[in-house]
Amino acid sequence: MEYQVTAARRRPQRFEDLLGQDFVAATLQKSIESGKIAHAYLFSGPRGCGKTSSARILAKALNCETGTVATPCGVCTSCREITAGSNIDVIEIDGASNTSVNDVRQIKDEILFPPNVSRYKIYIIDEVHMLSTSAFNALLKTIEEPPPYVVFIFATTELHKVPATIKSRCQHFNFKLVDIEVLKQALADTAAELHIQADDEALYWIAREATGSVRDCYTLFDQVAAFSDGHITFEKIQTTLGLTGTDSIGALLSACVQKDAAAALLTLDGILQNGVSTEQFTVDCTNYLRSLLLIRQGITKESLIGQRAERFPQEILTTWGAQQLERALYLFLQLFKDLRYSLNPRYELELAVSRLAWLSDYVSPQELKAAFDAAQQVLTGGAVGTAPVPKAVFSSSAPAQPVKAPVSGGGAPQKGGAGSPFFKPGSSSSPKPADSTPASQPKQAASPPPLTVDSIEELKEALMQQLQIEHTMLATALGKTLNWRETDGTLFISVHTPFEVQQLQREKNVLAQKAAALYGKDLKIQITLAEEKTVQASVPARVEMVLRNLKGTIIDIRKKVIEEELEETE
Repeated sequence: MEYQVTAARRRPQRFEDLLGQDFVAATLQKSIESGKIAHAYLFSGPRGCGKTSSARILAKALNCETGTVATPCGVCTSCREITAGSNIDVIEIDGASNTSVNDVRQIKDEILFPPNVSRYKIYIIDEVHMLSTSAFNALLKTIEEPPPYVVFIFATTELHKVPATIKSRCQHFNFKLVDIEVLKQALADTAAELHIQADDEALYWIAREATGSVRDCYTLFDQVAAFSDGHITFEKIQTTLGLTGTDSIGALLSACVQKDAAAALLTLDGILQNGVSTEQFTVDCTNYLRSLLLIRQGITKESLIGQRAERFPQEILTTWGAQQLERALYLFLQLFKDLRYSLNPRYELELAVSRLAWLSDYVSPQELKAAFDAAQQVLTGGAVGTAPVPKAVFSSSAPAQPVKAPVSGGGAPQKGGAGSPFFKPGSSSSPKPADSTPASQPKQAASPPPLTVDSIEELKEALMQQLQIEHTMLATALGKTLNWRETDGTLFISVHTPFEVQQLQREKNVLAQKAAALYGKDLKIQITLAEEKTVQASVPARVEMVLRNLKGTIIDIRKKVIEEELEETE
């Protein structure tokens, strides 16, 4: 017997044989059984989903010699001729080859004559969207009021190109993509029919590559079966079709997880040396990363990930979180777009792999926001410790300790009370009575009690405590200052850097007001830059000669600019 491809041999001959089109099959069968047969049908949907097969089954159901039945017999002369495409009353027309008005005129002339031997004269126009606008317009009157013995069946993969005037005159049936599980079961039945042993993993891969098309699924199956020697395995498919093995991709990503960029690039070189193209590797790696992301989200459905979840290294799943896998998948999706316009596609691929090597250090925007929120709570003196601070973002050998508010109760002397360095005998301040608030409840971070100090050293600490709540940044800046001295009503504060000078200069009024309240007299604030120790550095011979001849000196321009700015501020 002459060889037939699987797509032709397993073409559906009854509505029950259609894969994944239950709604279409049930609706057409009910219409035929009730005798409500429309004069025009429009079948739309992706390629290889059964549009033309459904049109032929409908033609057989209408012209079957046993009568107009929902399930044609398939053995009568009419059914066999329609299956073979030789029935003179069922005319199949290729819309891509017959696009002109003259072709439509021929149809208009032919429908005037009744069918020769069948019950209906049926016109099946495939790819009807290819007809010209004039041809569509010439067809309008014909499909609106055809003779009672004429039925039109249109099929198209691009519904948006069909005019609305045509759609409104037809019963529209939308065919959908077939589920992977359905395709996999159809492939298993085909393999059993041909006495071919096939692994489930290989069948799932074929069904997934078909992207919902039954014809594409059977075509790829024929190709794989031709070189599999009676046993279809996933490894044979990878080797023969030039795909990247999952083990190779797993080894490359494992090296990236360990931050070993050199090992990852060498693994990539070995994969490309085996004849795998950069585009194919990009596609395979993208599918692999997608599967990893699904597994990381808890999805282990084999029809979705394409293979068993056990084949993926646990090291990758435990080290990279969902954010890192999303970032990796985005990198390769973007890489596939860039390959078309790249100077060298291999360079683009190596760059993407090198970026994967530091992906473990990637911090998502959500994690950064959580870290900033936690830092804000620490700096503003809020509920410290209520929000966890990510260790990867905040790490320091000597973390700064927040200034604690005075707590009453207990036997230890309190600030502002007797025995405290801030207590001034004879002042109006007096120790507050013990607070009756339970110790389990935190005290409100309200304004601290008024304090008085005797010395400049005590003034610095008291100011920091007073400003901790309302002026946190200013209190932090005061903690970094160096020497404090008071001369003739002027408080001189020296700092390290010009930035600190400007920062404290802007808040001089606040400092003066707070210092006067604590120290008991008005103070003028003077911010100065600390004198740096001169270090005798080696002066080049040419510079030394110029200094000697011109009797010049080396000055610090930065310090001079700061001094000029301070003079202008004064």
